[in-house]
Amino acid sequence: MVSVFTEMLINKPIYFVSEYAANPDNAPEWYINIKSAEWKSPRPLNVGSRVAFVAHFLGRKLAYTYEFVEFIPGEKLVMKTAEGPFPMETTYTWTAIDEYTTRMTLQNKGKPEGFSRFFVPFMAKMMRKANTKDLQNIKRILESKQIG
Repeated sequence: MVSVFTEMLINKPIYFVSEYAANPDNAPEWYINIKSAEWKSPRPLNVGSRVAFVAHFLGRKLAYTYEFVEFIPGEKLVMKTAEGPFPMETTYTWTAIDEYTTRMTLQNKGKPEGFSRFFVPFMAKMMRKANTKDLQNIKRILESKQIG
């Protein structure tokens, strides 16, 4: 089992951060490994929505579909792989630190199938590194945007 938890303070209001992060169309912009996102169900995002992603991780192309299983706008989003190379759950949470600062967390949990059990610790380290870069990207992008 792999479980990776990362967090970042973003100097923007919670509604601004959560609306951007919860929109799958924005994922290729801030996720370092995601190359595309394609809706498999009608917009807007709701529990039961499905989105297909293509990513590159550890030199491999990964195609997977996430189903959104929990969505509390401005608070929490949980998605699980419905199709893909291994079962994975991704959770975002957003907490207002004050009127202008948001703590965003990103957690990935899964059981990589088809990988040696000796590879799992290396995979967790690489996921943590990628997640940290992802949160740094979203922070940079959002802090440079005007609210309006």
